[in-house]
Amino acid sequence: MEYTQLGRTGLKVSRLVLGTMNFGPQTDEATSHAIMDAALDAGLNFFDTANVYGWGENKGRTETIIGNWFAKGGDRRDKVVLATKVYGNMAPDGEAWPNHDKLSALNIRRAVDASLKRLQTDHIDLYQFHHIDRRTPFEEIWQAVDVLVQQGKILYAGSSNFPGYKIAQANETAARRGGTIGLVSEQCLYNLAERRAEMEVIPAAQEYGLGVIPWSPLHGGLLGGVIRKEVEGGRRASGRAADSLADAAIREQIQAYEDLLGKHGLEPGEAALAWLLTRPGVTGPIVGPRTAEQLESAIRAVDLELSEEVLAGLEEIFPGPGPSPEAFAW
Repeated sequence: MEYTQLGRTGLKVSRLVLGTMNFGPQTDEATSHAIMDAALDAGLNFFDTANVYGWGENKGRTETIIGNWFAKGGDRRDKVVLATKVYGNMAPDGEAWPNHDKLSALNIRRAVDASLKRLQTDHIDLYQFHHIDRRTPFEEIWQAVDVLVQQGKILYAGSSNFPGYKIAQANETAARRGGTIGLVSEQCLYNLAERRAEMEVIPAAQEYGLGVIPWSPLHGGLLGGVIRKEVEGGRRASGRAADSLADAAIREQIQAYEDLLGKHGLEPGEAALAWLLTRPGVTGPIVGPRTAEQLESAIRAVDLELSEEVLAGLEEIFPGPGPSPEAFAW
């Protein structure tokens, strides 16, 4: 496994991030524990979750599964750089109770303590804001973060799904206040088929020294060889991938993508991850395996070197928007 620094910090993290969103809803606890053990054995040390994972009446379940895994011992917690998130409403289903969501100082304090309890740990390495909060000023957010850092409950703060201007606003506010390092990472939607982050989000992250952590690197399965799977095994696409393939132009684009990789003997999902690992500013994409086999495939991407011919072909099929303002002006 390869490692890199998380943004401008001294923290070393693996080039792949283990996403845990499927733990609970799609993957049972025993299999989830086996996947986490396999990830550690392969050298993955960066695990990502969120307090709302598990969803609906089971929100918090994913953190509980991870906490039960930590409780098995064997230095599991010490080996993991643990990231979780705050923003979603954690009040019991059907109870529209205030102050159980978003980024008020009250909710941040409440959410951290609840996550620590579920995760069975005394600290969170990277605490991420899952979405922007348009009503809570960053002065309040950073005040809450400062207290948590002083208490030893969190070490670093990161963002997720932030536009470029909010990354700038957050870190400029942190700089004015002093005493806090500000955001050190941004977790954003970024893959071959969805490159709008290159316009402003990734440049802002690079300017402020944030590591970029792409989520949905296969774009909901669209980049994982979906057409080939239909042809070979009769397995039809579902969800976002099925919706996208209903558009004839997108289907033609994905067919060209699969044809290119097939010509070079490459697995589409592994190539999509390998492409992200070549992109400026990217720390590592989040992979969310439901099975051990899917994890093994993702790990192979770290050692996969894409030729200049393949990279040029991918750029032709999936042209990026270019940086701002040239992407939409002169």
